[in-house]
Amino acid sequence: MEDLRQLSIVIPVFNEQENLELLCEKVKQALSAMDLEDWEVILVNDGSRDNSEAVMEAIATADARFKPIHFVANQGQTAAMDAGIRHVRFAFFATMDADLQNDPADLRLLKPAMADGIGAVCGVRVQRRDTFIRRISSKIANWVRNKLSNETITDTGCSLKLFRTQAFERIKLYEGMHRFLPTLIKLEGYSVVEVPVGHHPRHAGESKYGVWNRVFKSFTDLLAVRWMKKRYLRYQIKTRQESTEK
Repeated sequence: MEDLRQLSIVIPVFNEQENLELLCEKVKQALSAMDLEDWEVILVNDGSRDNSEAVMEAIATADARFKPIHFVANQGQTAAMDAGIRHVRFAFFATMDADLQNDPADLRLLKPAMADGIGAVCGVRVQRRDTFIRRISSKIANWVRNKLSNETITDTGCSLKLFRTQAFERIKLYEGMHRFLPTLIKLEGYSVVEVPVGHHPRHAGESKYGVWNRVFKSFTDLLAVRWMKKRYLRYQIKTRQESTEK
């Protein structure tokens, strides 16, 4: 396990005014229990049309470790993730959704799995607390993604993940690419591991996910990732000593 003493959290927010205060309180409790030297939470408001912006500002006023970013208009989850990632200050950061279906306390389960050479620790939701439609659409989407991209990621849709910030130095995200972050991390030469985490019913608000955006809408993105894996440059350069020894 690496000495993970500082941690950033990136949380995309879209119309989550009813969840934000409880979410941030739970995150604060979880991070305080992790024996960290410092931490920050980057809340990215993806053009919310409710009162999320005002709630986020109030939270940031009360505790400066919560740092809001506000989009002018809704741009989608990948854009929100990218904006948050580009603002992290520490060598490691975690991601999670704002709907409280992932428990921030489970971050302690991801931390021990981060080691040298690992770029991402991905949560795997056990005992899913979702509707049948959400569970089946997630299973279908995960199977299709793994099949076409030759991957073995158990639960791509789980937002609770821990990343090495350095792994993103050369990654450029495009719309929809947040679904394939473990694959993009692997292309950069890092390993990806998985850890079981809990799952809870949505606390408040409405889900933004369904069959359309889990399977059909992301299909062209999946084809792009499949192409990237096949065409990725994998050359290695000999040292001068290796060249002269032959």
